[in-house]
Amino acid sequence: MPYDLVQIALRAAEARGVAVGDVSMQVIAQEAGISRSTLLRRLGGSRRALDAAVRATGVDPGGQKPVRERAIQAAAVLISSRGLSAVSLERVAADAGCSVHSLYAVFGGRDEMLQATFERYSPVLDVEAVLARRSTDLRRTVRDIYSLMVAALSREPRVLPAVYAELLARPEGDSVRNLLHHFIPRMFASLGQWFSAEIKAGRIRDLPLLLLIQQMTSPLVMHILIRPTTDQVPHMPSPPLDDVCDTFADAFLRAVALP
Repeated sequence: MPYDLVQIALRAAEARGVAVGDVSMQVIAQEAGISRSTLLRRLGGSRRALDAAVRATGVDPGGQKPVRERAIQAAAVLISSRGLSAVSLERVAADAGCSVHSLYAVFGGRDEMLQATFERYSPVLDVEAVLARRSTDLRRTVRDIYSLMVAALSREPRVLPAVYAELLARPEGDSVRNLLHHFIPRMFASLGQWFSAEIKAGRIRDLPLLLLIQQMTSPLVMHILIRPTTDQVPHMPSPPLDDVCDTFADAFLRAVALP
């Protein structure tokens, strides 16, 4: 095993913060300045020799994650850096180190892959879990939802901010429309049912569900989306995120909560 290939693989893994086993052969070939076929020929036709040589240096090469996990991560990075329109099965397959056929086998198609990625990087599942508690503590529920929203909007890759940007720039785009058609009914099924129960219990005002959802979520979403910009404005430091959640939760309850 050529020593230089081992060092190249180790450097590529360190630069990306992943295990050597998660660095694709294409990336290693590019780092080595050779073609993938040449790399495979120097490795004897498979990756096993490289993994064995890395292991001999005292480093565990690790192993690749399942195709689904690698594809969702690759799609998330593409959405964050280049927007929804840049996400194709071919590009995701190349970045995830798998075949387009395997993506079809796992997801069924591009729209389903985008839905899986959005679900992973959005707070939908966690919010549904909070609402399933059926707590009568209105402020605690709102505050918990805000914390989940902040975590989802702030995490890297920044999938949610990129989706919001696409929604504002191209509201009629196919990618946005497919996501909205999948998740808007789901959001109404969870938040809508919760709001309806709170209205029936006499804890909040009887307002249209769409307006309640927008009044609850829009101020916090807008703050998080423009926070990276306002942080650059002199003498205008952003409050800590916990304080932001408290402030918006109290403002929302003052607007809709009944005595």
